[in-house]
Amino acid sequence: MRWLVVLAAALMLAAPAAASEQHPTLAELENEIMCPVCAGETLAQSDSPAAAQVERFIQARIAAGDTRSEIKNKLVAEYGTRILAAPPRHGFDLLAWALPPAGIVAAAVVLGLLAWRWSRLREEPEPRELWAVNGQRLDPALERLVDEELEDFDG
Repeated sequence: MRWLVVLAAALMLAAPAAASEQHPTLAELENEIMCPVCAGETLAQSDSPAAAQVERFIQARIAAGDTRSEIKNKLVAEYGTRILAAPPRHGFDLLAWALPPAGIVAAAVVLGLLAWRWSRLREEPEPRELWAVNGQRLDPALERLVDEELEDFDG
């Protein structure tokens, strides 16, 4: 029964994704494509003439019926992979996706091992006398007097 629910949810989520691939919009692609002349700006952020030219190209390709992948492939063929806002998830560019999570996991493991080692190396403190001053036990008479005062205070 659970598998049926998971399968239904996957199909419900896959349908809009497939539709977006087949019928992309300029608004969707503007956040996935970088301005070819602006430093670190997507088409949605840029007002440059070069960004407007790329937007016109995308609108023409959408009107021609190209899919999202086809449009991106044509832009990459003309401008190179730097036109994409996110690096491709294959080949050498896959490292940009794999290294950050791997680094976080490695750092967590190292910190965990260091914390475990630190907790094992600590020495347990020696038990101290309850009524000791500078390592010397109080006089029994003085200790008895302190105990009586504490009982009067509590009682």
